[in-house]
Amino acid sequence: MGDNPKYEKEYDLPYPEAAEYPYKRMSMAERAAQFSAFKALTGYGDAVEEAARRTDSRIGLDDRAAGLLNMKMQILREHIGEEPEITVVCFVPDGKKAGGKYDAVSGRVKRIDGYKRILRFSDDRVVPLDDILTMEGEVFGILSQNEAEWD
Repeated sequence: MGDNPKYEKEYDLPYPEAAEYPYKRMSMAERAAQFSAFKALTGYGDAVEEAARRTDSRIGLDDRAAGLLNMKMQILREHIGEEPEITVVCFVPDGKKAGGKYDAVSGRVKRIDGYKRILRFSDDRVVPLDDILTMEGEVFGILSQNEAEWD
């Protein structure tokens, strides 16, 4: 067994257990699990996942779309006292990387601030005017109905 005959008889003795020790001994498998593979590059998987996440580019409006949006904005200004309900599709920039996504925001419009260039809803949500792609709502009436025919 061992190289030193002096300790030969001690090799087969059981491991001494302390009576006051409250935990049971770890098995060999449990001890080995402590030293098993670990994630050496913490956060690397998250970084790869973030890099792979897709974002959309901002869509530039052509002259026709910009003109239509301006007409709808004028109609909205004329009816702002009624707090009309509309749905706005707007660009929401991504906080972590270039690009963003397009999101629909619906609600009653409380105010159009031309100085700050924002559209404020009655629930205090804010949409920057420069990020608006389209607006829909009953307040636009025949303009929205004929929009498809203009294409």
